[in-house]
Amino acid sequence: MNIHSLAMTTAAKTSKAAPSRPSQRAIVSDKREAIMTAALELFVERGFFGTAVPEIAEKAGVGAGTIYRYFESKEALVNALYRQEKQRFAERTIAEFPKSTIARELFRTMWMRMAQFAVENPKPFVFLELHHHASYLDDESRALEQRMLELFTNVVVAAQARGELKAGSPRLLMGLVMGAFVGVIRSCVEVNQPVSEADWVLAEQCVWEAIRA
Repeated sequence: MNIHSLAMTTAAKTSKAAPSRPSQRAIVSDKREAIMTAALELFVERGFFGTAVPEIAEKAGVGAGTIYRYFESKEALVNALYRQEKQRFAERTIAEFPKSTIARELFRTMWMRMAQFAVENPKPFVFLELHHHASYLDDESRALEQRMLELFTNVVVAAQARGELKAGSPRLLMGLVMGAFVGVIRSCVEVNQPVSEADWVLAEQCVWEAIRA
């Protein structure tokens, strides 16, 4: 889950190796990651507005002032976290996206990749999809979201032009898909019960039937 590299420790230069020490870069990365991890857990549990910076600091095991060495504000922190997890989601779900494949196979592939991400990364997924971010996203975060929206819109428009998907607003069709997907996740989160592979397959088939031409 960590996309930030840790710095290498210093190597011994004498014949008798001395114990290696973490570099300053590694220490910085460790603290930043601790803050990000703590923020993710608290934002999922309490929401952005229900989480205070001192609470993040306490959970991360750092002083409240330390957070401001890495992030200008709580808004800067949540945007850094949003971009990190959004990029991880994109890398997992749309890497080497087979744009030339027929819509049916594209949809199945996309749905199951999203399912795998959600199952393996429940807290990041809940943070991304079950929280309303619009009021505090900055320009960089909005630009990332817009790039992903444009990619999916282009895929939908092309499939509609081939007569594979229902005519209508691409945003509407995408909203139906994501609404159903989040609904499946929400149903299992609320009762603390995982969704089986058979359930994911059934849900995918039902949603496909709703949007196909």
